Amino acid sequence: MPLFVPPAPSGTSFTTPRPTGPVPHPAPIPADRLLHEDTIPGGSAVSLVVRRHTTLRLTALETGANVSFLCFNRAEPIDRYNMPDTLKGQHTAKLTTGFMLYSDMGRALFSLTGDTLGWHDPLGGHDTAAHVEKKWGAQNYQNARNAWHRNSRDHFLIELAKHGLNARDLVPNINFFSKLATDSEGRLSYVPNHARAGDHLDLRAELDVLVVLTTCHHPLDSSPAYGPKPIMLQIHSTPPPAADDYCRTYRPENQRALYNSELFSL
Repeated sequence: MPLFVPPAPSGTSFTTPRPTGPVPHPAPIPADRLLHEDTIPGGSAVSLVVRRHTTLRLTALETGANVSFLCFNRAEPIDRYNMPDTLKGQHTAKLTTGFMLYSDMGRALFSLTGDTLGWHDPLGGHDTAAHVEKKWGAQNYQNARNAWHRNSRDHFLIELAKHGLNARDLVPNINFFSKLATDSEGRLSYVPNHARAGDHLDLRAELDVLVVLTTCHHPLDSSPAYGPKPIMLQIHSTPPPAADDYCRTYRPENQRALYNSELFSL
């Protein structure tokens, strides 16, 4: 695959033109390209490596799903998802088709190549045991068995430890399938039931990426009862991004981030 050279640095802004034409929509996964499929129950966690030139599809199986999500360069885990650079580099406070997830070293970890929702929250953080207990009370495994109350922070720390990582690697996360609204004073509020059953998004890996995700509640979720929702996780093979790839051309910064990933992978 050729190494596409990015444009020279420029002072881009929110008004810098985006690609013209239709926005790509997630297509059905061909059976011969599906590599892995799993259902992740609500309140659970998983960590896995998504290889370069494969795509991770996440699908909400019930209304109100949330996926709290972290990702790392598998070869150099210190090079991890960088929320501030991802947002300021692409002049956005939400994530949807066309945007990339940048790493600390300015590389593209994932490209968001398809999305049925149009808005995913990169700002809200994740819940903790204290959050969950304050909202819904304490329920431990001894008393409630599989209905016990879980939280993303504890799940993140457990999954990170499986890969030699720890609390210092717990950076600001994304909340896929969730949306926050902002009032005139800048206060954030949770939008209930933003995702419906069947909503999904595609994340194309631009490096070998370690993913850690949980299916616990969004920290601002106002649901009256504890009840995190399940999702489906699928991985399928995809071709390398071409010169006119929608995500590559979405922002000049994306071209440079993808170039950095391609250079790293030589």
